[in-house]
This record gives sequence, structure tokens and C-alpha cells, in this order.
Amino acid sequence: MKLAIVATLVAGAAAFAPSYTGSRASTCLNAEFDRRAAFGQIAIGAGVLAGIPSLASADGAVSAATITKAKAVYGDRIAKLKSAVEKGDFSAVVDEKNAFILFNSGAYPTAKDKSKKAESIALTNQIFSAIRSKDAAGVKKAYSDYVKFNGVKEIQPVDPNAGQGYSSDYSYLARTPAAAIYVR
Repeated sequence: MKLAIVATLVAGAAAFAPSYTGSRASTCLNAEFDRRAAFGQIAIGAGVLAGIPSLASADGAVSAATITKAKAVYGDRIAKLKSAVEKGDFSAVVDEKNAFILFNSGAYPTAKDKSKKAESIALTNQIFSAIRSKDAAGVKKAYSDYVKFNGVKEIQPVDPNAGQGYSSDYSYLARTPAAAIYVR
């Protein structure tokens, strides 16, 4: 990024710098020199414009709030599968496969969480491997290992008379059991 900024500054300075030819300017147009100078300036400008998209590639979507949201929203969906896993209802678990994928990517988005994410993905793969082999005991064990490793738990309901669970429709708790607003 620093290189792109420096390149932008150098290109801007070069584009507006006077060009010295070493001789006195004539009154007639020297088309070859003008074309060469123009193409040089165009090439410098194109190089600067090519570097600009790299400045906008920052990922500002990773924060403590987005990690908490992923753990709460997708963790709740995974935790609610407990009864289906105990009954051996494989289709309910398969229907929530995206919850596992989104939990893994949202709860562990940074490079320093790479080992946790890899372990979480491995546990997810164990769950779906057991489902493919129709092994109910294997699904139960893999599910309990996944829940234990990731600390998955259901969102607890909030009593509106005792407190408030969210304050706007943009909160990730808005359509969950914790969605309670105290109204007088």
C-alpha cells in the first residue's frame, strides 16, 4: 500500500513536471516529441490507475462484533440441532450444513485463528462423514466434540419485564429468543 501511494505521488509529480529538451523551443510543432511525451504521461497515468484498486482491497468486515454475531446466530442454529442429533435425524443436520460453514468462517476469520478454524472444519467434516456412512453414534460423538470445541450454545430468551435484548431491527438478536424490548 505504501508503494502504491509513493507511486501515485511520483507519477503525479512527473505528469506535471516541465520537460526539458536541451534546446530552444521552436515555433513549429514537433509532432514526434509531443506524441512521445504524451504517451509517456499516459503510460504513467495508467500505471497509477492500475495501482488504485489495490488500495481498496482492505477487509474492514472483521471485528469483534462480526465474530460475536457469527457465533451467536450460527451457533444458535447449530445448538438447536441437539435433539435432531440425539434422534438420529440426519436430514435436519444436513439442512443446516450452511450454519456449520458460516460458523467456521465467521467465528475464526483471522490468520491467527487459522489452527482453530482448521480444527473446527475437521470436526465439521467428521459430522458429515458420519452422516454419509449413516453412523448415528459417530454423528453424536462428532457433534458433541464440535459443540465442546467451539463453545456453541443456544441464545437464551430475555424476559421483557427483566431487561432488553436488542434496541433496533439491525441487531443480530432482533429475530431470536433474546429479542425482547422493554415497553412501559
